[in-house]
Amino acid sequence: MKKSQHEHICVAQYLRMSTEHQRYSIENQEEYLKSYASQHNMLIKHTYNDAGKSGVTLSGRDGLKQLLTDVLSGGINIEAVLVYDVSRFGRFQDPDEAAHYSFLLKQHKVRVIYCAEPISDEYPGIAMLALPVLRFGAANYSKNLSDKVFLGQINLAKKGFRQGGLCGYGLRRLLIDENNKPKEILRFGQRKSIQSDRVILIPGPNDEVDVVNKIFDMFIFGNMPEFLIAQKLNESNIFGENKLKWTRSKVNQILTNEKYIGNNVYNKNSFKLKSKHIKNDESDWVRCENAYQPVIKKRKFLLAQKIIKVRGEHYSNENILAYLKDTLSKVGSINKKIIDQDDIGPSSYLIASRFGGLISAYKLIGYKPLIDYSYVDINQKLRKNKVIFLERIKASFNYFSCGTSSETRKDIIINGEVVVNALIAKCSVKNPSNVKWNINFNNIKGADILLVIRMDSTNKDIDDYYIFPSIEAFHNKLTLKQKNILSHDVYRFDDLSLLYLLLKPVNVREVRCNELQPH
Repeated sequence: MKKSQHEHICVAQYLRMSTEHQRYSIENQEEYLKSYASQHNMLIKHTYNDAGKSGVTLSGRDGLKQLLTDVLSGGINIEAVLVYDVSRFGRFQDPDEAAHYSFLLKQHKVRVIYCAEPISDEYPGIAMLALPVLRFGAANYSKNLSDKVFLGQINLAKKGFRQGGLCGYGLRRLLIDENNKPKEILRFGQRKSIQSDRVILIPGPNDEVDVVNKIFDMFIFGNMPEFLIAQKLNESNIFGENKLKWTRSKVNQILTNEKYIGNNVYNKNSFKLKSKHIKNDESDWVRCENAYQPVIKKRKFLLAQKIIKVRGEHYSNENILAYLKDTLSKVGSINKKIIDQDDIGPSSYLIASRFGGLISAYKLIGYKPLIDYSYVDINQKLRKNKVIFLERIKASFNYFSCGTSSETRKDIIINGEVVVNALIAKCSVKNPSNVKWNINFNNIKGADILLVIRMDSTNKDIDDYYIFPSIEAFHNKLTLKQKNILSHDVYRFDDLSLLYLLLKPVNVREVRCNELQPH
């Protein structure tokens, strides 16, 4: 990339910051890159900016998307992209994603230069080793930060402080200082600006509180279902939250949410690091009772819950299946959304809980959804088989005189010291040339060895094993194919005999004596 003294190297600069630290402000990055360009005979011709954007995914990062589009389409003529450091390019949870975007640029003869990182062009071999480590560090920073934030939120939720989300009809968000003294009621979309401040819920205006109580009264004493309550409120020109009309689901939300009796409930759903929303089991919820001043009496709330529970029991299995058949004949298809939009039928939650899932209910009426949900059955069978596999592995360890125990359904503790965490890798077959196994290491903590049990194409029998030392499993997600790179397949084994022998306890004194014996 050498040019004459008077001929500049044309480059672009990419700037990104979330909200994490002033050191990474757009202005500071821009000043640093300007100085770097000046020292290296470069001319910054284009600027791409993702201010206030997370680096965990490409989603929402219009600046980086535009940069890739411009380079790949030939819309700009540059030789390099200047970035402050590896973390500014992205904290992608799969480091291969960052490498992929860099490679796309490299294919079009555009290098990515991390100006503040000690990566020299003079030693490309060292750069090839250093970059994956730096990418892993950037990804791991976000994961560790996410874990710390989550633990902090749990701690605050246990103390009764609100952790985001809409307050709901009949309630308001009150901002309090570190001494629990009220400061102001937050408007819709308004957030706290001081870190030490906290948010709690308080009853809203009297007219809204009266409507919430009216909803419970109509449901408990008037024997009105949710859709009829919504209809009555709309006919009376009583608007819901944000001046919107009432619906069956909005009424049901009020009838079933514990915040109306003053309980602070957190972690019903998870959405970490831009991943998909996960509905958590009730055992994982964080609950602080009597955290707020209630809007309705607890006795009234519990009566409503009892009615909802008994109402579900009034639907026999035959009634539910007849309802599904009738809906299918009228609409032509059936899914969760269609079920829940019907104001007079059973809810999708009730159907799923009664038959072990919506798919199981569909099968009983002979309906096959347009989307293939066969993976649900496969996952259920694999969960059952995993227990069997782990018991077999434990028995084999015991055969080799290894003591085994478990603290979770995933791990095997060998001799009270070495933790082996086992994962089942389901085989996904799209066509004979596209067979893969997706492995998720996200929830692995405290393991010394990661044992991946790879299933065959039928997902009934074990194909082979991958035995990763935890220090090597630096990807949150890993995709294996039939043929993999050497750095992956070096850990592949047809059986676990080597693992048993490695962890088999030995008598140190006997080993030492054998070493001293003349050969």
